[in-house]
Amino acid sequence: MQNVLQDLDTRLAVAVQRFWQIRSESAQAVRSGKHLDDFRELVASLLITAGVEESCIYWKQDTELPGWFRAEKSWDLLVIINHRLVAAIEFKSQVGSFGNNFNNRTEEALGSATDLWNAYEKGAFYPSPRPWLGYFLLLEDAEAAHRQISIKEPHFSVFEEFQGASYVTRYQQLLIKLIRSRLYDSACFLTAPQMGTESKIYDQPEPELTFRGFMVSLLGRVIAALEL
Repeated sequence: MQNVLQDLDTRLAVAVQRFWQIRSESAQAVRSGKHLDDFRELVASLLITAGVEESCIYWKQDTELPGWFRAEKSWDLLVIINHRLVAAIEFKSQVGSFGNNFNNRTEEALGSATDLWNAYEKGAFYPSPRPWLGYFLLLEDAEAAHRQISIKEPHFSVFEEFQGASYVTRYQQLLIKLIRSRLYDSACFLTAPQMGTESKIYDQPEPELTFRGFMVSLLGRVIAALEL
């Protein structure tokens, strides 16, 4: 696996730089989600290096899976080997508008996972064993993202970890709780400034949510599926 992850930090930095470049060049690319393509392509490349056939990786088309509360949902990357769903990943970003978008991202993450697991329990992906579910998030590293957020408690107290928490901290809490609740198997959380420097293109503020850890978890599941 070490050979698969060679030069991982450098390749991730290039993907982050491409993310900002595409955002600045094309509003249409942002609306269609193509500004995240370099991250999807990087994950796909690592999977291929690990031995997955390119034809088993779906991220450009045919990414729909059946849901339970809705007919279908398009995921950002799927791994399907021998007609078995091995992995599904969501790739998300947030640039500015932190207050408006945080709750939307939270509800999306919860809803997508809940829908998939209910569909799985009802046999939608038979004969697949339990698939691996991942969540990737890049957050703009801006002053507003680190600012303490005021909270409202007109009737009951919020949990202690949210007291005085910034959006960076709230996203960390969200992703860690999604993993520990087994809604997702792994998550990656990056922060990146728009005007990155050679010494700081991106940051990984939570050791439990690094890209390397995310890929090790995914590759472990995929390699096991290949062996079977």
